[in-house]
This record gives sequence, structure tokens and C-alpha cells, in this order.
Amino acid sequence: MESLGVSSSQNLQALSALLTQKEDSDEDCENVTSYARLGPGHIGPPPKQNKEVSTAYMKKNSKDIWSEEEVTEGSQYDDLADLRPQPEYEIILKQSVGTEDLFLGLNGKDPSSMCCEAMLVKIKLPETKATDVSLDVKEKFLDLRTPKYKLGLHLPHPTHTPGGKAQFFSVKEELEVTLPMKRPMDFLTMHM
Repeated sequence: MESLGVSSSQNLQALSALLTQKEDSDEDCENVTSYARLGPGHIGPPPKQNKEVSTAYMKKNSKDIWSEEEVTEGSQYDDLADLRPQPEYEIILKQSVGTEDLFLGLNGKDPSSMCCEAMLVKIKLPETKATDVSLDVKEKFLDLRTPKYKLGLHLPHPTHTPGGKAQFFSVKEELEVTLPMKRPMDFLTMHM
């Protein structure tokens, strides 16, 4: 197998000679232009010599590994060793609509999610009793535990947890959690 009159053994010897050369050889560096010596570390502005730390990332206690702001809500419930399956669930956004909204459009509500006031989370829990359910709801996280199932759900919108309610339907083997949503810009969107 020859390529352009050069045998494969000559190719191997040439490759071997290239690989055995010293990388830091001074005589090779003399023939190379200054641009060829630049590497990926030379891209961008030069690094600052004095190390200034911004106050946003300063730790309050030197023994802390991270601050509380860096940890996402609900991650304390993540247990990778717990092998219980996640139950089926569905998130439904709800809004209160009256006849004045439906027929006359007086309140300016539309079918979009911006006009929804509450969030309904339906969780199917087969072979589970209401007394077996442990439910903890935070502003943006729902944690449900039963002997057979585990659900850690990050909610799509912030909620008012004190105004929420949960109801277990034993015939359907389903838990329904209704949570009113926090809408910080409601005073702009609903009153225009």
C-alpha cells in the first residue's frame, strides 16, 4: 500500500520522529512566529493580578461550601437512594369565569395562563389510603410521600401555600391539591 511513492514504513518512521521530538526545544521556537506560540489561554483580556471578590459571592461563614441562595428550593428532598417510583400527575391551571366574562368580556379575561388564579395538581396514587399520604407544599415545590410512592415536584408558578387545599378521592385513588397562584404583576395585567 503506497501513497505517492512513499512506503508505509517511511510514513511510520516520519511519524515516530515527529512524536519523539522535544516540545520545548529552543531551536524549534526560533523559527516559529509569535502568533503561532499563542494558545487558547491568550484569548480575551489578560487576567487581573489583584483578586477582587464581589460582595455577591462572598460567603458569610468561611466554613460554608455554598450559600442558601445557590441551593434550589426542594433539593433537600432529593434522595437518590430512595427507589420508590414517582406517581402519575397532572397540572391544570384554573381561572374563575363568570357570565360577564364569558358572554360580555367585561373583565378582560382570556383563556391564557396569565388570567389563571389557581393551580390544580392531580396525583394518581393506586393502592394508597388517605392516612398514608404525607404532603408538604412550599411556594414553588410540592413534596409528597407515601409508603409506595415519592413525588418531588417543582411547580411552574409561585403559590400561596396557606390558601391551598388538598382532597383525597379514595374511589378514584387520586389526590387533588389546589393552590392559589402568586402573580406579582396582577395589578398591571388584570386592571387594564
